Parts: sequence; C-alpha cells; structure tokens
Amino acid sequence: MSVLQVQDLSVIAHNAGRDVTLVDRVSFDLAEGEILGLVGESGSGKTLACRGLMRLLPSPTLRVQGAAVRLAGQDLLTLDDAGMRAVRGGQLGMIFQNPSSHLDPLMRIGEQIAEGIRLHQGASKKDARLHAIEVLRQVGIPDPRARIDNYPHEFSGGMRQRAMIAVALGCNPKVLIADEPTTALDVTVQAQILRLLLDLRDQRGVSIIMITHDLGVVAQTCDSIAVMYAGRLCEHGSKYDLLAHPQHPYTAGLIDCQPAHSSGHALLRTIPGQPPLLDALPAGCRFNPRCPQVGALCTELLPEGARVACHYPLGDRP
Repeated sequence: MSVLQVQDLSVIAHNAGRDVTLVDRVSFDLAEGEILGLVGESGSGKTLACRGLMRLLPSPTLRVQGAAVRLAGQDLLTLDDAGMRAVRGGQLGMIFQNPSSHLDPLMRIGEQIAEGIRLHQGASKKDARLHAIEVLRQVGIPDPRARIDNYPHEFSGGMRQRAMIAVALGCNPKVLIADEPTTALDVTVQAQILRLLLDLRDQRGVSIIMITHDLGVVAQTCDSIAVMYAGRLCEHGSKYDLLAHPQHPYTAGLIDCQPAHSSGHALLRTIPGQPPLLDALPAGCRFNPRCPQVGALCTELLPEGARVACHYPLGDRP
C-alpha cells in the first residue's frame, strides 16, 4: 500500500527574467515500510526534489508545480502554508545533511524534540519531555534522562546525528526523508546510523527516502532505487534488479564507479565528462554527451519511461 505518491513533481527557478526547470516531472510511489534510495551525482536534484515535495525550498525564487503529491491520500500541493506546516514535522519528517547546521545551538536537545511534540500533538510540557526522553532512548543516546538537557555542542558527531533523527521522529511521522545521513561520519558510526534507520523502519513501520550518492549505502539499506540525472529520473526499480541488471547507461556507469567494481584497475573508474548546466541542456537525452552508447534518437528526443528513460536500454541491446 502506497503511503506517498509523487506525480510529475517539478521545481522551477525564476532567474534573470526566465524560468529554469531544476527538477523535471519526477514521479514515484513509496510503500508503507519501504526504504527508497534516491541516488545520483551531486547537483542531480535529489535534495531539491525532496525539499520540493515538503514545500521547503531554500529560496523565494523557487516554486513547486506538479500533478499531485499525496501523503496518506492528502494532496500536499493543495494545502495552504498553515496546513503544510501542520504536516511537516508531524506526518512528514526530514533528517538534514548537516546536524550542526540544523540543530539550534542555543536550545537544549530535549527542548528541540519536545517543541515539535507540543506543536503537533498538543502535549503538555511534562508529557513532551517524557516523550523526548523515550525517543532519545530509541535512537540509542546513552542515559537519555541526563543527556536530554545537553546542548548540541556537548554531543559527538554521531550523537548529533542521532539527536537529529530523534527530532524528526518525535511525532511518529509516516514518511522520513534522510538526506545523506552518514556524510562526514567515520565508518563505524556510519554503520550504526544505518542500522538505526533499519531498526526504526522495522519497529515503527516508517517509510524512508534515503538521499545518497553512495551505492554501498543503498545496497545495505534500501528496498528500491530511483536514479536521478540532471533533474530527471532516469531509472527506477527494485534494488536487486537495478544493481544486478541496470538498463540505463548512467546507472551502469554509477555502479562501475564503485570501488568494488574498480578493484582490478590502477585508477578508480569514472564517468567521463560533467553533468550539463540546467539552463543549457543538450537536445534529446540529457546524458547523451557522456553516454558511451549514444544512438540516433538520443540527440533528438527526450526519452520517457516509468522503469527506464532511455531510447536504447542496455537490456534491449544485442
């Protein structure tokens, strides 16, 4: 059963008197308890697409348009600002990439968790504090009754990430968006955070969108994968099918760049070239200037497809 349905979501920037499409008609469904990995190079539009569905864009020059973004049947694109604020932090939570930038340094950790609980659930100050202690316990903060009154700077990097997860989980959201949740953490702490997210999914049934550029993280945690390139989804499918049998040349290139696939080579493999500028896109497929298997249609028509947006999918080639 789908808890989140995203249909033709676009993010448009108005710049120098003209509109530039930064995220172009992204569509996907997220099932209850599913972890979806949203992958692609930096600048591919992963974070912007998720901020768009949350209507939490970083600039007033950006706007969202689309057919629908339904969370548990409610279309978020039809809500006014007050209605959307009631959804964000309540039914829809986000773990931001850098907890040091998103945890208020002047507020105690417990206050930051309890604030959302009081706002969205109408809990008393006492009940919200007790709930915050329980959430800190669930995310693995040792001695939560004592640590609840600490400030963010009194936590290590890994504990700050756990605190950020606790803030996002305070109101038991249906969907959790995790934006590069293991960036800048050492390997041991990274594994702990990924294990925590899996445990929370199993215990709470929360659905998760995992934004990452690391296919190793995706392989460990996700059920399905959506690959983005230059603001568009180019491939979407189950983790096992997509990693074992990629159909889009870009997906195959990303997999080939992983260290495990490059171990027999002197240098780490890369995809030649650079992603295009979104205000100067090539004709046809956006990947065609970098594609090793470009064909006649690739420079003429923009490919469409729910499973793979490619004129000549790898599985169809002789």
